[in-house]
Amino acid sequence: MEFENRRNSKGMILAIDMGNTNIVIGCIDDDRIYFEERMSTDLSKTELEYAVGFKTVLELHNIESLDIKGAIISSVVPQLVNVIKTAVEKIIGITPLVVGPGVKTGLNLLMDQPRQVGSDLVVDAVAAINEYGAPAVVIDIGTATTISVIDEKKNYIGGVIMPGVRVALDSLVSRTAQLPRISMEAPKHVVGKNTIDCMQSGIIYGNACCVDGMIDRIIEEAGFGKDGKPKANVIATGGLAKAVVDNCKNNIILDNALLLKGLKIIYDKNIED
Repeated sequence: MEFENRRNSKGMILAIDMGNTNIVIGCIDDDRIYFEERMSTDLSKTELEYAVGFKTVLELHNIESLDIKGAIISSVVPQLVNVIKTAVEKIIGITPLVVGPGVKTGLNLLMDQPRQVGSDLVVDAVAAINEYGAPAVVIDIGTATTISVIDEKKNYIGGVIMPGVRVALDSLVSRTAQLPRISMEAPKHVVGKNTIDCMQSGIIYGNACCVDGMIDRIIEEAGFGKDGKPKANVIATGGLAKAVVDNCKNNIILDNALLLKGLKIIYDKNIED
């Protein structure tokens, strides 16, 4: 059954966000998030392989395909959009809405080239405004670390893109002969006494300091909390957010369900009353 044929339906939706490293999949309705899981992004997988993976996740959480009234996808991997779209159709019989040009988000992008803003950034910003108000600074710590800035009028006014935590670590290990692969956890001390502690300090505390520094500069430049402007809430999300945010000095709200919440909001904006 096509998305258009069910667009008046209210209830649980399947929400999927495709990142460069992971695919976040979850089910959400107006009252709760039923689950949030992560799968590896794999360009070599077929529609059927993804369909089997999605179906397995739904079965693990005891959700039947007929329980799902709609679906929505956001993606920063254009090559996989049609693959994932077809996979969703196979398992729930609904053509998902895809976040992109022509889809109502309610977000005003004050950017030089609005079409170049990643759909994940748009979804995060929509959720942040709805959940925490504006102004807001939204940090998504994944393959890349991105920072989105929303002003007090709820306009998306710009952002920052930095190498992600794991990208930095993988680059460090692959380009050095003697440095080992390490776990993503903070050591007891900033000043390490062995190679692993030194690397963990650099990756975790180093990225935490970077995030703190960028927050301070952004707030200063935007003037949040000064000259009558309200203070900005700072929200973090993403697969590696907790490891970094727990070691930041700024007051940062951790919300790992931000993407799912944003996808639900955008889905609702695009179905008929």
